[in-house]
Amino acid sequence: MSARPSPFRIGNFRAYWVARLSMTLAQYAMLLIIGWQTYNLARDGGMDVGAASGQLALIGLLQFLPLFVLTPFSGLAADRLNRRGVAQMTIALQMVCAGSLAALSWFDLISIPWLFGIAVFLGIARAFNGPALSALAPNLVPKEILPTAIALSSIAWQSGMIVGPAIGGYLYVVDPAMPYVAAFALFAIALLSLGFIGHVPRTPIAGAQRPIGQVVDGLKYVVRNKMVLGAITLDLFAVFLAGATALFPVFARDILQVGATGLSQLAAAPAAGAAITALFFSFRPLKTNVGPKMLIAVAVFGLATIGFGFSRSMPLSLALLFVVGAADMFSVYIRQSLIQLHTPDEKRGRVSAVSLLTISASNEFGDFFSGTLAFIIGPIAAVVTGGAGAILTVALWAWVFPVLRTTRTFDPPDALQEQTETETKQEQLP
Repeated sequence: MSARPSPFRIGNFRAYWVARLSMTLAQYAMLLIIGWQTYNLARDGGMDVGAASGQLALIGLLQFLPLFVLTPFSGLAADRLNRRGVAQMTIALQMVCAGSLAALSWFDLISIPWLFGIAVFLGIARAFNGPALSALAPNLVPKEILPTAIALSSIAWQSGMIVGPAIGGYLYVVDPAMPYVAAFALFAIALLSLGFIGHVPRTPIAGAQRPIGQVVDGLKYVVRNKMVLGAITLDLFAVFLAGATALFPVFARDILQVGATGLSQLAAAPAAGAAITALFFSFRPLKTNVGPKMLIAVAVFGLATIGFGFSRSMPLSLALLFVVGAADMFSVYIRQSLIQLHTPDEKRGRVSAVSLLTISASNEFGDFFSGTLAFIIGPIAAVVTGGAGAILTVALWAWVFPVLRTTRTFDPPDALQEQTETETKQEQLP
């Protein structure tokens, strides 16, 4: 019996993977520098550490609000419209944002209001981009290699999310405009790559529901499927509480006192951990005890975050952040595979939108929470408290969602699939 072919042997999937990796690298390279410039402008303008941390909180909030408002409808767009076309339009908007920031930085015109305004447009673009790309991947490969394709897609996204800040930090040392120039180029690569994807068939939405009814149907599916709900909300609360990334500018400038070069290293450390973990899974895909291992990975993520908060040594901080990145990649690999494999194709756009909303809540709104907490109790206490909260979340979720403790493989139980199909048919009856 021959081995299953690699998704990379399929041209559409290769183009998709390059597009997703390039776009995510660009996004997160920009986001780190937006935060760094905001914090430095605030500190140089006379704000103390707490007040400047509050500006970082506002950046997170301004990115989250468009995602919060638009994500349910962007998921519907991913299920009703051409997913590739939606992704291309949002990448073009992000290119405009990158080009604007590059010009403002080059001519030394950058200001906090400009950074706040562009953050809103980035939030709008990402609200529609995430569900479209996440739902597109399963349409590009045969069903028998779908788990591998989902894992590779998750690796591209997570690697870009963690490696992107490192690229932005190192290029900022060369010139403040360089991270945005690189982001513009990476967005251009992503746009070009999507153009190489041919016709993509997908499953139409069943029934004749109105758009609002279809949005509600996607939300109801997430609530009904305890595996999907548990996996999504575990990430929401754990990363929401333990997100130290937003406070990297504070640690680089005022706690570890390592400046812009140190900021690059802080961003690179979790990137290295994530990259090595992703490389390991590309050769040795995870197959057994996936639920318990996901819970353990999130607990390790919280412990390493606590250690980073207490550390005053740059080498120790980098080592702990390496562990943070590795544990995060480990849990994301499992979580995204479970969510995609437990969701029918006609609902993937809407379920991906719900997943994106929780990721945005944990990342962007988590940045707002971390910045606000740093303003109230200080950045060190904020990071340590967040790490402890992530560990408590793991313990609570293991009790509330026992399916996370008992899931052994990525394959959804046949009984669950049959139950979901029956309930969906019943809802469509007049």
